[in-house]
Amino acid sequence: MKLATRERGMGPASRWVTMAVAALVLACAGCSALLPKLETPRLSLVSIKMQDMNFFEQRLLVRLRVQNPNDIALPVKGINVNFELAGEEFAEGVSARAFTVPAFGEAEFDMIVTADTATAVLRIVGESRGKRVESLDYRIKGKLSTGLGLLGSVPFDEKGTIALDSLTRKDKGSGNDKGGADAGGAERS
Repeated sequence: MKLATRERGMGPASRWVTMAVAALVLACAGCSALLPKLETPRLSLVSIKMQDMNFFEQRLLVRLRVQNPNDIALPVKGINVNFELAGEEFAEGVSARAFTVPAFGEAEFDMIVTADTATAVLRIVGESRGKRVESLDYRIKGKLSTGLGLLGSVPFDEKGTIALDSLTRKDKGSGNDKGGADAGGAERS
């Protein structure tokens, strides 16, 4: 009798498990089709301003611009960022300040980063000996945490150039805080 059962195929429990697995596979395939295909947002450095300084570290107020090339709004819950200046690690920071970048739009935001500038400054001074340096290359890399459910976070890696005078320039109270990065200075990496 047991031999006859084996010849007939699976028992009821095995069939139920097989059907459950098949339903789960189909559901996962359907969910992935519903996820939007996002292009990576572009970030560029707008300005850097000294906030606080001591012997070991400096705290800088960094203004970043986020451009959203997607046809859906990008709800940003936070950002983790690392900066390089003239090819040297310069600063890092995190921010949990939430904001939304509109579809096919852009938004600017401020965040505090911590820098150990000794290495970067020594490199910049060494390279600029005998030359007039008016701008520096920068690199911004990290990830944006989104409020888009399964997408979670979006990595980015951007390069650009920033004018040296924007690193030391004081605002004149004009309300325009966009001076700093060269127009079109950011490039995709």
